[in-house]
Amino acid sequence: MGSVWTKSTQDIQMALPKVKEIVSSHPVVVFSKTYCGFCKRMKQLFSELNVSYKLVELDEESDGNEVQSALAEWTGQRTVPNVFIGGKHIGGSDAVMEKHQAGKLVPMLTEAGAIANNSAQL
Repeated sequence: MGSVWTKSTQDIQMALPKVKEIVSSHPVVVFSKTYCGFCKRMKQLFSELNVSYKLVELDEESDGNEVQSALAEWTGQRTVPNVFIGGKHIGGSDAVMEKHQAGKLVPMLTEAGAIANNSAQL
């Protein structure tokens, strides 16, 4: 592959358990980068919906590149934001916005325990 994004299998294998632990320990997890416009859109939406979520800014983590590579290996998605709800991989900004526009996001978030039943407006 030879890309600057390529990480050793060992680095990825060390990061993968960390990623899975984070995802299993929180109702909603957003893997993000501080400068990413699509990530900002996700954070804004979740803020508007009063979502309680775990935010992991990969560009601020010492092993952020390894974590991003582990996410790519696990989910098939290399890009951010990379969103998980109730331990399930949802996808990126487009997938989350699509669910929101279809009226499916708030029920998923409520079921995961990330928002109170009466705190989110569609």
